[in-house]
Amino acid sequence: MIFVTVGTHEQQFNRLIKEVDRLKGEGLIQDEVIIQTGFSDYEPVHCQWKALISYDEMNQYMDEADIVITHGGPATFMGVISKGKRPIVVPRQEKFGEHVNDHQMEFCLKLLGEGYDLVVIDEIDKLNENIKYSKVQQVSSHNSKFTNELSDIIENMFI
Repeated sequence: MIFVTVGTHEQQFNRLIKEVDRLKGEGLIQDEVIIQTGFSDYEPVHCQWKALISYDEMNQYMDEADIVITHGGPATFMGVISKGKRPIVVPRQEKFGEHVNDHQMEFCLKLLGEGYDLVVIDEIDKLNENIKYSKVQQVSSHNSKFTNELSDIIENMFI
């Protein structure tokens, strides 16, 4: 499952919601997608969505999601990181009427430069390739887990 959250800022974030909905509609995303749309006026056609959700519901979706795509609000994407997941962060940008300035992008790039484990999307047309990359990383991660578990089983057979 892919969970997308745009936060509760009063400006729209149609750019992100439309792109995820388009990718799902064109079959480029096969996963179930749940979007928290906030105050955006675009209503997704191909994805499940809710305008606003509770903190507990957001945490549940983050826990269940294979991929979390989020706005650039630090509390949200750091929450994803604290769950051991690498967020795909699409910072709101002033030039698209999504925020009053570009502080989200500036902050994300600063953290990225400091080595934080996040993906920062500056151009929306890069979203699909980063979703694909995140899925490949999950497979690698699961392969490592499987190898470790198998190794433990084999070792315990001879004890």
